[in-house]
Amino acid sequence: MTHLDKYTSWLESDYFDEATKQELMTIKEDETDIEERFYKDLEFGTGGLRGVIGAGTNRMNIYTVRKATQGLANYIRQEGDAAADKGVVIAYDSRRMSPEFSDEAALVLAANGIKAYVFESLRPTPELSFAVRELNAVAGIVVTASHNPPEYNGYKVYWEDGAQITSPRDVAIIAEVGKVKDYAHVKTMDKQAAIEKGLYEVIGQDMDDDYMEALKKQLINPEVIQAEADDFTIIYTPLHGTGNIPVRRILKEIGFNKVLVVPEQELPDSDFSTVGYPNPEDIKAFELGIQLGQEKDGDIILATDPDADRLGVLVKHDGAYEALTGNMIGVLLLDYILGQKKEKGILPANGAVIETIVTTNMAKAITAHYDMALIEVLTGFKYIGEKIKEFEEDKSFDYLFGFEESYGCLIGTHARDKDAVVATMLVCEMGAYYKQKGMTLYDALMKAYEKYGYYKETLEAITLKGIEGVNKIKHILSTLRANPPKHIGDVDIVKATDYMEDTDLPKSNVLYYELADESWFCVRPSGTEPKVKFYFGVKDPTSEEASAHLETFVAGVMALIKEIMA
Repeated sequence: MTHLDKYTSWLESDYFDEATKQELMTIKEDETDIEERFYKDLEFGTGGLRGVIGAGTNRMNIYTVRKATQGLANYIRQEGDAAADKGVVIAYDSRRMSPEFSDEAALVLAANGIKAYVFESLRPTPELSFAVRELNAVAGIVVTASHNPPEYNGYKVYWEDGAQITSPRDVAIIAEVGKVKDYAHVKTMDKQAAIEKGLYEVIGQDMDDDYMEALKKQLINPEVIQAEADDFTIIYTPLHGTGNIPVRRILKEIGFNKVLVVPEQELPDSDFSTVGYPNPEDIKAFELGIQLGQEKDGDIILATDPDADRLGVLVKHDGAYEALTGNMIGVLLLDYILGQKKEKGILPANGAVIETIVTTNMAKAITAHYDMALIEVLTGFKYIGEKIKEFEEDKSFDYLFGFEESYGCLIGTHARDKDAVVATMLVCEMGAYYKQKGMTLYDALMKAYEKYGYYKETLEAITLKGIEGVNKIKHILSTLRANPPKHIGDVDIVKATDYMEDTDLPKSNVLYYELADESWFCVRPSGTEPKVKFYFGVKDPTSEEASAHLETFVAGVMALIKEIMA
């Protein structure tokens, strides 16, 4: 069927509701919009769905959510009755249609005889990961588009280990979703009937309590918090998302007394009206937090994204607030965790740290200093979760810490995905620890650079939307493969790795280049946004040299990409 055929079928079918048809009628003269909505089915990728909310096969709506859930239900059923009887946990964030998509997924599962445990209200993604394991469920679903703009929503699938689905299970589930061709053949049922049959159960407070207790077990120096509780001022914004209640609760329960929440961004808001793009990687998301920090003399400013799996941090330095990158947050936590555990005599001999391939090389220097293993995985926290499961099964390593450059990390194994709630707790403990020593987190970072070397990283991204954008991204990657660069400026590329061909890791559309001066860059399409991303890293003897080196390096690589796109 052509995109016009699909458009017409949605208008004529009795299956689709009137609101959907009315929305589609508003674009009847806009063939470009019709094509964008119907030229393909919204892709159920290796983690699930993500897209713009609206009517059409290539949009997030109740019908695409039902279709995806039917495919998941079919896969679970193939795993046998024992798997189906374990049930599926469902959580959702503060985005538009999140509660509705959550219920639609639950009722498709119920119609297939699979129990759904549904959170009573919005909850952070890491608590979903935690709940899957606590309830011994076979899978989990979280309805979220993370830090995407307001017009997006998404749907991520987790398996019984609490991690997002990985190969080969992800491929098998994608295949089952692909087999669901007719939306009208998707099973669903009445909510009240599902409740009466015990196939829809609401969960909430008890799980929250258990989650909080699991987080507290990750504290290293609780006595420091007690000593600094009245002098360490924390400014926090949930950016209208799910972090508000759990972050405030954990900070209060471990003893921090001066936690101030940005009032304009405290409550859920699906339009993210005070911020637009609710991404803690973006300094613009901190504007209101900085105002409050300056007013209240905050030691630290924190922001979590809408589903509270990413954490952004600003720290006071010379009267102003300095933004820490995801890499900086990660290495500060890494050095603190390993150093404090070693000091207390609780650093395991076979400890391991996990990072993604695009994360800072400074982690290598830190883990080498403490004689700990460093394991690299593909981009995506699900691969870190997968390694944690391997460690538990083969007893090869004791997991210590995992992080990625995109502001995500996990302390502990209570969850199997990045957790901004536990990260907030440890960052605040770490801030109090250094304050007791007369230092800020910025001071601690500078001290780490002096010790391990000045590593600096950055990320550039080119947004390429729509069908044309998809083709341009493919062109960039295919050109780099066909004509691999030999040097950037006057520095030779000494190693090029194509993750579709050259590694023992799962195949991935990623190219990684290492240069003779220890710099590196990596190219990959985003898995969640219409972007191609370019990651860069350098190491130099001083901060000034590293900054200058990085600027020149980025300019050289992006000039090459501009030539390819011309």
